Amino acid sequence: MSEPFWKTKTLEEMDAAEWESLCDGCGKCCLSKLEDEDTGEIYFTSVGCRLFDAGTCRCGDYDNRLSIVADCVRLTPQNVRTIAWLPSSCAYRLVAEGRDLFSWHHLISGDRNTIHEAGMSVRGRVTASESEMDDPEDYFDHMLDGEP
Repeated sequence: MSEPFWKTKTLEEMDAAEWESLCDGCGKCCLSKLEDEDTGEIYFTSVGCRLFDAGTCRCGDYDNRLSIVADCVRLTPQNVRTIAWLPSSCAYRLVAEGRDLFSWHHLISGDRNTIHEAGMSVRGRVTASESEMDDPEDYFDHMLDGEP
């Protein structure tokens, strides 16, 4: 039996379908983050992007997200190695670091729901949408302790 593609290929060698399949659907990268201007420290909030569907933990307009949401970041093999806010459980980060995927990842379990069952997604933990945030100060009311 051959090894799975994420163990035999670098991120750069993956085709588009393999790359997209690495996303575990946790939704953590779709939460608003705050950065301390003095220290550069990143703080997650429980505020979802205006395109984020908190029930499915998926983008409501994935194909057009970059043109709709000015600060949406397209993950690439180059930037996943440098983005400080990528969660420690992120498959892109894990593969970039030469580590294996967790047992709840759909490529291991064969089921996209195991991430939610394992409590590793933000399903049920999003408290607001950025479209509801009138004042930037409102985000502080939704700050999380550590990663979601």
